[in-house]
Parts: sequence; structure tokens; C-alpha cells
Amino acid sequence: MKYDLVAPTSMGIRLSPQDRQPVGIGSQYTMHATSAESNVLNVSASLGLSTLALTNFVRESPIASFIKGELRRRNIAYVGPEIPQGGPWGYRHQFNIADAGFGPRGPKVHNDRAGEVGRLLKVDDFDLKRLFETDGVRLIHLSGLIAALSESTAELCVQLAETAKRNGTLISFDLNYRASFWKGREEELSKAFARIADLSDILIGNEEDFQLALGISGPRAEDGIAGDTSAFRGMIKNAREAFPNAKVFATTLRHVLDANRHLWGALLWKDGQWHEAPLREIQVLDRIGGGDGFVGGLLYGLLKGWPGGRCVQFGWATGALAVTMIEDYASPADEETVNRIWEGKARVLR
Repeated sequence: MKYDLVAPTSMGIRLSPQDRQPVGIGSQYTMHATSAESNVLNVSASLGLSTLALTNFVRESPIASFIKGELRRRNIAYVGPEIPQGGPWGYRHQFNIADAGFGPRGPKVHNDRAGEVGRLLKVDDFDLKRLFETDGVRLIHLSGLIAALSESTAELCVQLAETAKRNGTLISFDLNYRASFWKGREEELSKAFARIADLSDILIGNEEDFQLALGISGPRAEDGIAGDTSAFRGMIKNAREAFPNAKVFATTLRHVLDANRHLWGALLWKDGQWHEAPLREIQVLDRIGGGDGFVGGLLYGLLKGWPGGRCVQFGWATGALAVTMIEDYASPADEETVNRIWEGKARVLR
């Protein structure tokens, strides 16, 4: 198959104040090309697998040119239409303005998505017959952030899942529930998310995601109890009955000590049993992208055919790697880099 991992996404940029200053205080910013889904693709792209972003761009936009250049640098192929800007008040790529926080001051994110071109993504933008039947895709990753972006993106994700299933492509679905996206659209999105989840082989999300996006009943984790996995385990028992096609369920575990120190863990259900990466303290340069890094490492392990224990460890380590980097994504040089993070071997390698 031509592509190992494919994901629809709405590409944008992140502006971060330099020197860890807060948004609104710092006057110098660094710009990155980013999206949750391309962050997931990045792990496999860095380690030599073939990846593809299904997206769109604002025609003749310098921001679009910057994003394309960054995707090429990251070994992520892309395909999608060019949309005319439509004047100064037309379409643009989304902006995320986010600092990293420091010590007792937590990070703050300001999303500016007015006029976001990615909301126009639709089924007719892509040749699904060619993608799945001629080229071939091993695994497609869908995110609740894209599925809930607009009516047309929800339909795109449903059609991608249905076409993937007909052609034997594995489907990963990270629920990523966002209340602001769902407001006033609960019935529409509940149907779309349930349809995608029913077709998915891999479901990713925490207790809230499964409850609010899929209506799965189950106990809630008590606030302040680090490493309590009983709520998630109970939830997944119900989710497995509701969505029997899914054979893999996963979530991250995070307890924030301060902006630079987190307890980081992960939990995976695969092959009929649980696999856990227990909470361990990690150092954090910038927390944004840690969850995407975990998903990216998990999917890489699944594509490599690894057992569940190794998959969850690798995902834990790529998530831990992502938060040591200025960008929103993990870019491991090789598998050894990731393995050494899991093993706690931070000494210089010569």
C-alpha cells in the first residue's frame, strides 16, 4: 500500500511567546505550522513510514506556503484544494496563540479560528476511490476535532470511515470532545461520532470523551487522585459492548505538579488484556502536543505489529518526547531515541 498512515486535518499556525513569557506580555513570538492530526502523523513520518494529510489551503497565502514547506520538511505528504481567500474578510488558516507556562504559572491557549478554511473540507475535495482502492491505505486516523469542525467535515469523516472499512483499512478515532464545538449540534454530532466509532478498530479518549461524545455510561475518576484507572477501565467495559468492532482502546494519564513537572502515564486495552505505563514524573518544556505524541507513537507501534505492552510504552515515550520540544509534535530520530526515553537513559550518547 502506498500510505501507512493518513489523516484529514485543518492546518494552522501556532504563535508562542519567546523565553516562556505569557501571552499578552511577551512581544516576540515564534511561529509553527501545526494541527492535532499532523502532530500524530509526525511520529510515523519521522521514523520512515509513508504519511498523508488530507487538508486544504488558502490560495496564494504566504501562511499556506509556510505550512506546505513545514509539512515537506517533516516528510508529511499532503493533498487538497486551494480555496480563494475572498478578500481581507474571507478565509484564512487557524491561529493558536499559546505560551508554555513556567513553574506555578500554567500555560494559556487562545484559539482564533474565525474564517478557518479547514471548515470547508468536504468529501468532494478528495478522490477516495483512488486513495483507498488504487493507492491503498493501511490505517486512517480520524479526530473528533475535525469531525466536529463543521457539517461538511463531519460528513467527510463518516465517508472516510465507511470507505476505509470497505477496503480493509484500519480506522483509528481519537474522540477529542470539545463542548464549544458541540454547542447546538449535539444530535447531529452524536450520530456522526457513533457511526465513526461503530466502524473504528481503535478508539482513543478519556472518560469524559466516551461519556459526552458517545454516551457511554460508567464511573468517573475522582478529581485529585493521580493514576486512578478504575474509571477508565469500567468505562471501556461498557464501550466494548457498545462498539464490538473496536479491538484497541487507549488513553493518557496526566497529573500536573507544575508547568514543568508532570506525572505521565498511559493505559491500553489490546488483545483482550490491559497494558499500562504507570505514572512517572517527566520534565516539561511545553506540554502542548503530548497527547498527540502518545497517539502517534501508539499508532506507529500498531503499524509495526508490536504487542500491546511495547505499543503503550512507545506511545508513552513519544508523548514524553513531544513535551521536551518547542514544536507541538515529537520528531524522534530513530526508535532507539524513543526506547531510551522509556528506559530513563538520558545520559549523553556518543
